[in-house]
Amino acid sequence: MVLLESLPWAKQAKCLQAEPDTFFPEKGGSTREAKRICALCEVRAECLEYALENDEHFGIWGGMSERERRRLKRRAS
Repeated sequence: MVLLESLPWAKQAKCLQAEPDTFFPEKGGSTREAKRICALCEVRAECLEYALENDEHFGIWGGMSERERRRLKRRAS
């Protein structure tokens, strides 16, 4: 579990004001609401960078799903 103290930028994350389940939908569930919230978030880039560096396999991070992050990493290689 990641502690907010270790991620100073996370204290400004819009997702803290939302229901956590929004960012971890069931398989096949909608990611639309999570991505809408991420689009308005001022620390979106930091969040995405964290997810990529730490190989987060679940949830919406920085406005991207796990599949989208995997594709992004492949393109960057």
